[in-house]
Amino acid sequence: MPNAIDLVTDVPGPRSRAILERKRRVVCDPLDVHVPTVIDRAEGARIHDVDGNAWLDFSSGLGAQLVGYSHPKVVEAVQRQAGRVSHTDFSVVPYEGYVELSERLLQKTGFGDGGKVALFNAGAEAVENAVKFARAATGRPAVVCFDGGFHGRTLLTMTMTSRYKPYKSGFGPFAPEVYRLPYAYPYRSPDPARAAELALEGIERIFATQVDPSSVACAVIEPIQGEGGFVVPPAEFLQGVERICRLHGILVVADEIQSGCGRTGTFLASEHFDLHPDLVLLAKALAAGYPLSAVLGRAEIMDAPGPSAIGGTYVGNPVACAAANAVMEIIDEEGLLERAEQVGKVLLNRWLDVASEAPQIGEVRGVGSMVGVEFVKDRATKEPDEGFLGGVVAGAMKRGLITVTCGPYHNVLRHLIPLAITDDELEEGLDVLAAAVGEARAAAGRPDTLESEGE
Repeated sequence: MPNAIDLVTDVPGPRSRAILERKRRVVCDPLDVHVPTVIDRAEGARIHDVDGNAWLDFSSGLGAQLVGYSHPKVVEAVQRQAGRVSHTDFSVVPYEGYVELSERLLQKTGFGDGGKVALFNAGAEAVENAVKFARAATGRPAVVCFDGGFHGRTLLTMTMTSRYKPYKSGFGPFAPEVYRLPYAYPYRSPDPARAAELALEGIERIFATQVDPSSVACAVIEPIQGEGGFVVPPAEFLQGVERICRLHGILVVADEIQSGCGRTGTFLASEHFDLHPDLVLLAKALAAGYPLSAVLGRAEIMDAPGPSAIGGTYVGNPVACAAANAVMEIIDEEGLLERAEQVGKVLLNRWLDVASEAPQIGEVRGVGSMVGVEFVKDRATKEPDEGFLGGVVAGAMKRGLITVTCGPYHNVLRHLIPLAITDDELEEGLDVLAAAVGEARAAAGRPDTLESEGE
């Protein structure tokens, strides 16, 4: 089969250059661009730019295109709904699509008849409103979050987000009554075998000395950290967090904005860890790129705020709900939970092969298709190597593959691959990444094999 990637011009091509120059003049500089090209159309895992170049996208619009770009079923649902009604405020005149999606989400997340749903526009809104629900239900003011967490860019969610650059620097003062707890990051723990135990001891110590747990409404935690480095904690850590929270009457909020909707091989990543949250947050892949997020939880929590205390003009937009209902059907009909497992196995196996010859790879980790690769200067010291990964990303991009990074040290390659990707496309993209790693090693003057370095 012909390759999916086909670069027919320099990058950026002439039309992209002209548009990017217009962008420079009228769009604020903080909205910089990662890929120096301008998209024209896309399908599945392929992007076509305005100059006729074809790319593979391993970022899926930062995780939103789980079912693939321009899935026919999503396109048809959006067109049909837009032709009927594109917007009304649900709290003024309700519509069935919102109700239908809520029913589907409760069934998929296990809340069933005992749960309820509220829809919003973006992940940060879901986090903000989850805190509102928790405060209303508990009568408590404080919120705890975790080292390495990312929850958004609004005032409250920026406060909860761990990494200060680029998300927080110069934007204070921050929201009050937000406290940060340790998160189990086995690779960077002083004792990886005891990572869960050490982190839980740290939480207990903070609750004993710094934060009165009886004042805490909720603990907002990512079952697998996204922006924080695709960190997979031990199951006993998440279960220990839940145990501590139950002991103190603190609600557990699972931020599944990046890990949810099937990316890990189960609809919620929480399922892999036997974590039972009181509230669950979804966004990104939920509506195939249309602005939509969700808070799901036990009915008594979701009903706690008073009438009209929760809402917004655009929340749960009819067109976005139509897209999300189509996504829910696609996940089932196309077996995307199973596909996530298959993609993940290919990713893990291929990166372990690359790591056998590239000592700059410190760890390959993940669940399902949510796989991260951490790059270091030395495997013994684990010193992060942001520069090497930057070279890999640039090398992949010049070959027509779009990738994104994460982690507190900007040294983790993350895979947010559309699950509509074909086996051939997946292998082609991984071939590009392997070549980019080899090129980065050559540029750094490193030998080709571990054996030549005496490892």
